[in-house]
Amino acid sequence: MINKEIPIFFTIDDGYAPFLSVALNSAIKNSSTLNRYKAIVLHQDLSDENKRRLKALETEHFAVDFIPMQSGLESITDRMSNRLRCDYFTLTIYFRLFIATMFPQYDKGVYIDSDVVLTGDVAELYGIDIGDNLIGACADKSVVEVPELANYMENAVGVDRHEYINSGVLLMNLKKLREVRFDEHFLNLLNTYHFDCIAPDQDYLNAICNGKIHYLDEQWDAMPNDGQPPLERAKLIHYNLFAKPWCYDNIQYGDLFWHYAEDSGYYDEIRAYKDGYSDEQKASDSQCMGLLLSRGDSIPEQEVTFKKMAESGVKIRL
Repeated sequence: MINKEIPIFFTIDDGYAPFLSVALNSAIKNSSTLNRYKAIVLHQDLSDENKRRLKALETEHFAVDFIPMQSGLESITDRMSNRLRCDYFTLTIYFRLFIATMFPQYDKGVYIDSDVVLTGDVAELYGIDIGDNLIGACADKSVVEVPELANYMENAVGVDRHEYINSGVLLMNLKKLREVRFDEHFLNLLNTYHFDCIAPDQDYLNAICNGKIHYLDEQWDAMPNDGQPPLERAKLIHYNLFAKPWCYDNIQYGDLFWHYAEDSGYYDEIRAYKDGYSDEQKASDSQCMGLLLSRGDSIPEQEVTFKKMAESGVKIRL
């Protein structure tokens, strides 16, 4: 039993509310009534109706709160280097980088993307001791064998491909992140160098935190990968990049998503979204994946990269 409140942070805009409902439903269903949990949803333009429907999922031991995030990010604008998957701009991906400063009442917290389902108790993740490291995270095994992306990790971000982490699940040492003024360092790098990125928030986290990361067991960030069998003991499934069961059939671990979607309060909308996912949208996904790979090869050749700036004496890592 964990006596103190366990904060779990999510970040969304209005369009992602249905998928967050599935993540929340799975987290609540696999939580222990012996613990106290609080899901803190940092949002941009979340409607009152979506807040009401998401709030309806909370239980006596698992609260759901909403915090708007609208100030402090004016310098982050829509350009290719700030886009998720090369096709989607949303400020919400950056919100996780400011959690430590926004919530001084917590010394530790869990951040989780909204395209997930939990099959384990998030309290177990929260209880992992990461020592004096800044974050705990899983190595991103979903892309480590992709040559273009491995080249990008090592020669643009400046991180060994096997040490490059996925930022969709973070066990955050919030006290330590405040001590090193992580958010100030991030904004200084962003506004000074405007690094071209494939995965914006994730690349900054890797470049800044490498060497001060506790590597979590892969069961806490299991991602669909047709080249590998599914993990037998996965405790958190992360439908990363384009592997979304609400877009495509036969996604690895997809049955788990639909299981928790059934009583999420958004099942009909999610099913309608899946049924309406067009050939044009699928073709766009394929084009974006191709662009992502080509950028993986081209960005390391640019004059300004994390690796080149670090080699020139610029402080990148904290």
